[in-house]
Amino acid sequence: MGILRAGGRLFNANLPFNHKHPVLLPPESHLSNLIVDHFHRIYLHPGPSLLQALVQLEYWIPSARRLIRQRIFNCQRCYRLKAKSFIPKMADLPSYRVRAERAFKRTGLDFAGPFLMKESGRRKALLSKVYLCIFVCMTTKAIHLEVVTSLTADAFLATLDRFVSLRGLPSDLYSDCGSNFVSAAGKLKEWYKWYVSENTQEELAERLTPLQIKWHFNPPRAPHFGGIWEAGVKSAKSLMLRTVGDAVLTYEEFATLFAKIGAVLNSRPICPLSNDPSECEYLSPGHFLIGEALLAVPEPTLLDVTLNRLDRWQLVKRMTQFFWDRWHREYLSTLQSRVKWNENTPNLQVGDLVFLKDDNSPVLQWPRGRVVEVHPGQDGVVRVASVQTSTSTFSRPVAKLVPLFPENVANSSPAENPWNGWPQEQEH
Repeated sequence: MGILRAGGRLFNANLPFNHKHPVLLPPESHLSNLIVDHFHRIYLHPGPSLLQALVQLEYWIPSARRLIRQRIFNCQRCYRLKAKSFIPKMADLPSYRVRAERAFKRTGLDFAGPFLMKESGRRKALLSKVYLCIFVCMTTKAIHLEVVTSLTADAFLATLDRFVSLRGLPSDLYSDCGSNFVSAAGKLKEWYKWYVSENTQEELAERLTPLQIKWHFNPPRAPHFGGIWEAGVKSAKSLMLRTVGDAVLTYEEFATLFAKIGAVLNSRPICPLSNDPSECEYLSPGHFLIGEALLAVPEPTLLDVTLNRLDRWQLVKRMTQFFWDRWHREYLSTLQSRVKWNENTPNLQVGDLVFLKDDNSPVLQWPRGRVVEVHPGQDGVVRVASVQTSTSTFSRPVAKLVPLFPENVANSSPAENPWNGWPQEQEH
């Protein structure tokens, strides 16, 4: 048997014989797959258009475009470099975000820093580190800022005592998992080492259990699960940077600065402002703390007005209820829409192979694992999964997992597969 070659109208062209009459190969043959894979590797993983042009210099494969796209899709190196993780649809807000409760009953907690602090105002004073501890009310978005001077359980518990003395005892505390405190720049590595130590966890549990405070942790490497306190940290650091810059402050100056920043943040409107010129008052977190914005101008006293004491207290109670009524009518409506993550994506299944995204390592060095357990939410959407690797088992948000293509998808055409990680047609 001979070799079939393609004909054509290039007989008189000044081209090599293999170019004028390329070898004819069926697209379903294993040899065609090997040839496409060979050209794909030796020419440094080019895109579909360039790869097709290189193959057609020597071989003619009917429906070559489809075959080439399938083989590029099966290339793990190309897939890993272009694959995207699933971004599940944004979940419904939890009950403690949409129910009227006293301020700071349910509180989010986060840290920022470190910042340099000098011991006194004299020249050449010794420098040390301080941290910003931020408490955010999950219902009203009210913010409380505290200074933490050292990474010890006693210092943190003292900070918590100051917060409780001013804002009341919370029933629940919410925070990121300890690994989220390890930033890319390594600024919070000291905090992380202290936070995840067994002695710290034991001291915190021993202190919080008698107070009946429940501490809830987000999944590891999932800062987007705590967007409300991450936004608070961003706002506080932005105001601090614009005000202080690179100046080194004392403890008293830090405490004063954080108190002022908290007053500014608690005076922000939490719902869109009205265009009606007669409505000058806006709803802010400060209304749920002191009855008005913390930066509002004090009004004249009304104690000289002759009113029955009971009527007066009824009036005060009505004012409080009026703020919560506005919270229901104006603020909750702003939380209705999903500004992002509003598309349905396939759920991960037990047994799926995935890559674990790591922002601190190259893409080609991401570890590979298998999903051993999924944790769907109340709406049935899987947003957290347990993944087993060659070394251990990790709990990760789905947004940090890149799924490998299953066999039924890999053997199908790229146009038919539902996976978001399909590489687009782009030249390398």
